[in-house]
Amino acid sequence: MAYLELEKLHKEFGDFTAIEEIDVSIQAGEFLSLLGPSGCGKTTALRIVAGFERPTSGRVVVEGKDLTNVPPNHRDMGMVFQAYSLFPNMTAEANVEFGLRVRGQSGAERRKRVEDLLELVGLSAAAKRYPHQLSGGMQQRVALARALAIEPRVLLLDEPLSALDAKVRVQLREEIRRLQTQLGITTLYVTHDQEEALSVSDRVAVLSQGQIEQIGAPAEIYNAPGTPFVAEFIGTMNRLEATVAEEGQVQVNGMVLAVTDARGLPRGERVLVLIRPEILDLQRADGAASSALVGEVVAHIFLGAITRVKVDAGEHELSADLPGHRAAELPVGSQVAASFPADGGRVLALSEQPEGPAERAPAGQ
Repeated sequence: MAYLELEKLHKEFGDFTAIEEIDVSIQAGEFLSLLGPSGCGKTTALRIVAGFERPTSGRVVVEGKDLTNVPPNHRDMGMVFQAYSLFPNMTAEANVEFGLRVRGQSGAERRKRVEDLLELVGLSAAAKRYPHQLSGGMQQRVALARALAIEPRVLLLDEPLSALDAKVRVQLREEIRRLQTQLGITTLYVTHDQEEALSVSDRVAVLSQGQIEQIGAPAEIYNAPGTPFVAEFIGTMNRLEATVAEEGQVQVNGMVLAVTDARGLPRGERVLVLIRPEILDLQRADGAASSALVGEVVAHIFLGAITRVKVDAGEHELSADLPGHRAAELPVGSQVAASFPADGGRVLALSEQPEGPAERAPAGQ
């Protein structure tokens, strides 16, 4: 039996449907992220689990017990908010101690628990400081320690890193994952940041318009997107409109390309071939194989460890992520040939193609 279950959750606010239907089972000690754009229903789902919202229909079950109508203070859950929500008139240690004091734990036990938690989050030296004397990252660590102090059955995190700068976000997300693994606590994490979700989670549930599009391990979500929305939302994707030619082959701009994922599809069917920029390889056109798309380099975008090379290939604009030295060999104006391994493309029916541009920040950038 799953430890935490969201059973057919549905939520309406007047005429607006925030959650169409969500079914999720989370195992004890698992770290599951709800990932999606603003308005997809992920925070509403978290608030229902916490007890701050009641579902229009459906249930929240923990260890076989229905908690749907149980008030938040009786659910034994710890919550970390985006805005920290620390008590400004209390020191860091007093904030962490608050939940234990409310529960009537003895003074000696409280002090030992607070001391251990502040050490766990690396804030022993800041115990006597007030929130305004702490950086944003330190405040969020205090909020995390406060949520863990009561030893909750489930830890809920609602975009806890979005107000922090990039470097602190990376450090703190690693810290959250370390603590979660060390304590073995079942965790539900809400974020719109794909890099966060992919880097810390055991599984990721991608939401769109109140429904789960796909749920799976981070590598599965990234490498084998199950729907057009997931393919577009997670990372950057090249999109090639094509026609199925022979078995395992498609025709694009008059060129026949091998694509393993096209096997079994009827000849003549219109499809969309999706290729990640890191899969696409570029060579000078004069020395390239015949089974490649030819185009002109129109831009270089420096992204640190890699350079994104933009290619105008007639009906298609392509993006290839290359090491800096490789990109330098293909300056703007160069004629290049773009190719990819046969097993490097995903194929979807053209009628299912996602709307909107493919450009999004790549995972890891």
